[in-house]
Amino acid sequence: MRVGLYPGTFDPVTKGHLDIIGRAVKLVDRLVIGVAINRDKGPLFTLEERVEMLRQECAPIGDGKIVVEPFEVLLMKFAEQVGAQIIVRGLRAVADFEYEFQMTAMNQQLNREIETVFLMADPRHQAVASRLVKEIARLGGEIGSFVPPRVAERLREKFPA
Repeated sequence: MRVGLYPGTFDPVTKGHLDIIGRAVKLVDRLVIGVAINRDKGPLFTLEERVEMLRQECAPIGDGKIVVEPFEVLLMKFAEQVGAQIIVRGLRAVADFEYEFQMTAMNQQLNREIETVFLMADPRHQAVASRLVKEIARLGGEIGSFVPPRVAERLREKFPA
């Protein structure tokens, strides 16, 4: 069984994330969405909220092949725990590539058996970043084209007008 792991903080999950998930699930028998706790980033949504949002949004994708799990260990350790042979990463721009290139090189030093696969963001989602979506929501801007409706509603609850 080929297991893929798509890690991230998903604070919040965006249409760009869901595009990568929808494409990644076609490449593996099982796709684990690893929701990083990452206290250093100071997430807007709790870990439980982020896991719940991802489970809701991923339910119609992948015919039961997707599992959403939180993690707070080294990525390669988590990949080993879930039996992943592939780590899936999305790329939006050159800046993403530089960061991901460095991370991949380090991860290969930790476990050469796990490959990293990069999926290019759909052009409609290349500018979408969770950080920017939160900023737009905080300032009262329209976020419906960047996140699913349920996620947009939860953002509006965090930033009431």
